Amino acid sequence: MQGVGFRPTVYQLAQKHALTGWVLNSAHGVEIEVSGSPAACAAFVQDLQRNPPPLAHIDSFEVQPSAPQVYSAFEIRESQDKAGDFLPVSPDLAICPDCRRELFDPGDRRYRYPFINCTNCGPRLTIVQSIPYDRPNTSMAGFALCPDCAAEYHDPANRRFHAQPIACPVCGPQVWFEAGGQKLAEREEALQTARGWLVEGKILAVKGLGGFHLVCDATNAAAVQTLRERKHRTGKPFALMAFDLPTIEKYVILSPAARQLISAPQAPIILAEMTAAGKKLAQIVAPDQTRLGFMLPYTPLHLLLLEPAPGYPEVLVMTSGNLSEEPIAYDNAEARERLASLADGFLMHDRPIYMRIDDSVVTMLREKPYLVRRARGFAPQQLRLPWEAMPLLATGTELKNSFCLTRERYAFVSHYIGDLENQETLSAFEQAIPHYEHVFRIQPKALACDLHPDYLATRYAQARSQAESLPLVAVQHHHAHIASCIAENGWASHEPVIGLAYDGTGYGTDGTIWGGEILIACYKDFTRRFHLAPVPLPGGDLAVRKPARMALSYLLAAGVDIEDQTLAPVTYLTPDEIQAVRHQAHTGFNALLTSSMGRLFDAVAALIGLCEEISYEAQAAMALESASDPQESGFYEMLLKNDIIDPLPMIRAIVAELNDGVSAGCIAARFHNSLVRMSVEACLQIRQETELRTVAISGGVWQNMRLMNLILPALEAEGFTPLIHTQLPPNDGCVSLGQAAVALARLQG
Repeated sequence: MQGVGFRPTVYQLAQKHALTGWVLNSAHGVEIEVSGSPAACAAFVQDLQRNPPPLAHIDSFEVQPSAPQVYSAFEIRESQDKAGDFLPVSPDLAICPDCRRELFDPGDRRYRYPFINCTNCGPRLTIVQSIPYDRPNTSMAGFALCPDCAAEYHDPANRRFHAQPIACPVCGPQVWFEAGGQKLAEREEALQTARGWLVEGKILAVKGLGGFHLVCDATNAAAVQTLRERKHRTGKPFALMAFDLPTIEKYVILSPAARQLISAPQAPIILAEMTAAGKKLAQIVAPDQTRLGFMLPYTPLHLLLLEPAPGYPEVLVMTSGNLSEEPIAYDNAEARERLASLADGFLMHDRPIYMRIDDSVVTMLREKPYLVRRARGFAPQQLRLPWEAMPLLATGTELKNSFCLTRERYAFVSHYIGDLENQETLSAFEQAIPHYEHVFRIQPKALACDLHPDYLATRYAQARSQAESLPLVAVQHHHAHIASCIAENGWASHEPVIGLAYDGTGYGTDGTIWGGEILIACYKDFTRRFHLAPVPLPGGDLAVRKPARMALSYLLAAGVDIEDQTLAPVTYLTPDEIQAVRHQAHTGFNALLTSSMGRLFDAVAALIGLCEEISYEAQAAMALESASDPQESGFYEMLLKNDIIDPLPMIRAIVAELNDGVSAGCIAARFHNSLVRMSVEACLQIRQETELRTVAISGGVWQNMRLMNLILPALEAEGFTPLIHTQLPPNDGCVSLGQAAVALARLQG
């Protein structure tokens, strides 16, 4: 992989072992030839295997003897670049400890310089225009190196050898502060002006690594509320940033593994349980949640913005610079236009961003990272496929879109694009695909897409298939979820697995909306062994936005009297709405059938009074998870009849318990327990029929950590081997990889 400092490491090890020869980057990877005594060569190989650069990912390591050569020294040779060859590009990396130390060292020539970086840190994907990853092919091409930086850049013993974003205050990018179309300050004064405005409760747009953030004092309720109103984000939690770990741990509880991850080069947003102080902060930034999302400063500019000082806020809101559901702004002119109504002032810089990218979001599962959003720091890290792949593009889904390109033994899943429901996000999707194809030199020979005919990603694939005469494979949504999970886990077999695919929406082969699916699936095909009993979705998307309508649909299906004024959704909806839901459920007018597990979560959350109407996706399900009593072990009956999962006995039992005064926390916990119990029972039935013992778990519902912490030990206790996502999120951000895997299986065999 380019940009991880592999060649300098090789050079230094060759010097250590007194070897001569050379190292270079080629399409095959890093090629090295060393000459010296057998003992020295063996020691070099062993040293390199044991101590590669910390950011390197080595897929294979081959050693063979070469013909004797006489070299006068060891040298780093120029990269060999041939048309069609490629080397993966590194993700963007957080500032390293060495650069951080220099940033705050008054004796260093880069003291307080907001763009300090080296071979081990700094921008990568966001500044790459083409490969090989050399400075002329990046957005740093317009910044000519001063003599001091040039000397560092060309010195193999220096930490900044061939660090393409290398810069200093003399020759590199600069920051300035502007408001109302006027530049008010530059360099250090710009930073101090921005800090002063934040103390005053203002909202700033700050240009970072992959785009703009909207920033304000997280403890200032008025500032946060103003940001919510301007951004049209009424209840969704905001991401937070603090200067160091001790500050973050005032507000959330970090395990040793979480502490290590938040400080790692990926520097993601970590979702973690709150402390008492965190609960007070959450009332402002994350209402009705039990977790907060924190990240550390990952650029020198962030560090300077958060530097502690008396009276200065120790926690800042650091949310994407966009209106709700739009892509993040990343160009200066675009930001001035799109963010003018959101921000009071702008902290800008003149290093261009070629590829916009959001912050990654991660939670911890069994002390390992479990992704919610895969973006900065993780993308475009390649995934190793279990087989050779033809060049193919899979376009992903409508929501939480990512696309996937394959080549040889690699899959390149894009960063998080977003929801393709507006023109701005669709444009970002259409711009990112050719950029990835160019950077990774992949010219697709086939296409894959979702089965849903109206998804914009599907229409893109259809149009391109027709224009370029390429074969197109349409893949059922939940089949793609399971294929993604097993491909990510290196499943090379043609043998099927049991697939638990639980999510909100997926177009079924029968034209209905699926989402509560237990499949028997291999790459090429699948059988729908069990699925949640379909119920009407009254009003379509209106029922998604108003879970109270979904609750009524389930109550009607269960034969419960919906005139009962003690039930929360009945009291919330108007008489006209209740009559409309009744009519739609009875006639099927504007009420497609759905087997969605996400909608069942919505219905239960509304039924017990937690969330009757949502302002952001999965709000009701998150409320249900947050409300669950962790000590409760009871459950309800969810029947398995032939191929149907019947939740109606559970709905009737919940109504009875509500009438008996059972708490919402108890009912929420029993609902989760019931779902786990039913899932294990279904797997046991399938194993009895097929002898299958591997269970792949995928779909947005599995972002629920209570469910994940229950299902894994429950399956293992019954002798199953669960497969989960470890490199991609379980939500629709993983689907493009599954589409690619299914299409490759069908096209290549």
